[in-house]
Amino acid sequence: MGATLDLARATPAVAAVNLSGLTRGQLAAALVEAGVVPAPKAKMRAGQIFRWVHFRGVTDFEQMTDVAKETRAALAEAFVLTRPEIVERQVSRDGTRKYLIRVAPGIEVEAVYIPDVGRVGALCVSSQVGCTLNCTFCHTGTQALVRNLTAAEIVAQVQVAKDDLDEWAVDGEDRKLSNIVFMGMGEPLYNLDAVADAIEIISDNEGIAISRRRITVSTSGVVPQLQALGERTQAMLAISLHATNDALRDVLVPLNKKYDIATLIEGIRNYPGISNARRVTFEYVMLKGVNDSPDEARALVQLLKGVPAKINLIPFNPWPGTQYECSDWATIERFAAILNRAGYSSPIRTPRGRDILAACGQLKSESEKVRASVRRRDAAVLASG
Repeated sequence: MGATLDLARATPAVAAVNLSGLTRGQLAAALVEAGVVPAPKAKMRAGQIFRWVHFRGVTDFEQMTDVAKETRAALAEAFVLTRPEIVERQVSRDGTRKYLIRVAPGIEVEAVYIPDVGRVGALCVSSQVGCTLNCTFCHTGTQALVRNLTAAEIVAQVQVAKDDLDEWAVDGEDRKLSNIVFMGMGEPLYNLDAVADAIEIISDNEGIAISRRRITVSTSGVVPQLQALGERTQAMLAISLHATNDALRDVLVPLNKKYDIATLIEGIRNYPGISNARRVTFEYVMLKGVNDSPDEARALVQLLKGVPAKINLIPFNPWPGTQYECSDWATIERFAAILNRAGYSSPIRTPRGRDILAACGQLKSESEKVRASVRRRDAAVLASG
């Protein structure tokens, strides 16, 4: 007798689509494609669902009380609204909150909520698991790239923070989260499609409703994607600069070997919408004896001449195994004074969340390792035995 191939068993199940990662237009199309809603009603129904998911924060279709019961059942058959697992939540002495989020088996990212930043508070989100850039001062750069995050996984970081802050269906003055910064793990411009969709979802006025002018995307300088970033997202631009000459930036930010400083500055000058009202933020980490001299401050003034700019001076945040030290405070203040006299706003960023490795440059998931929490548990068991 001949063998019969069981195709039903051989074909892997297709994961249900998470509606949290769909823009309003994508959501309407998905409803029609799944046969849940006829095309003439798709736009209206998508608007209802979008508000439930992104304004009220619901995770159960049964909570959508203005949607017909049979439609809710069909939605639950075709789609999901799941949140990722919070593996670890840490709160710093200064109120900063860091979330280690498992978005898939073995895939973890970190997001950080920082109170009293922006209007009321900012969330630093990740766009990739790991990073390819290998910036030598950055802890994330020591973790190899695992993969890009999906739009749903980026939006989920915002949802997790809003769950924790208990601020769904909240408007205006009662908000605790007003700004989003793509300054977590990864290089956003190497994942621009997902980042652009996530920004469209986050900025939608009928959902999370964070203005695009309060969303900042930080890049180490992927110059060919700058134009597309501006055109597709209208987000504020931040540049991870950290040096004023190619020889030093080649070491600190190895991407500079591909797109040197002159090429980067030219790309920035052409960024869509750049103006005195929409200044570019330049991030400059202060490394003791490396890039913190008065000469470098004066070189920075010359480099940015004519660019509508704000310069964030970032005291280096140490991490285990780093070769760098933070500049002395007096050195940072002297550097800032030179920039201020030249007419540039140059705030010194107050380190936040250092005690939980949540500060700038300190994020690193433990996807490739045994989780630190597990190690602590095992050590406690051994000590008690």
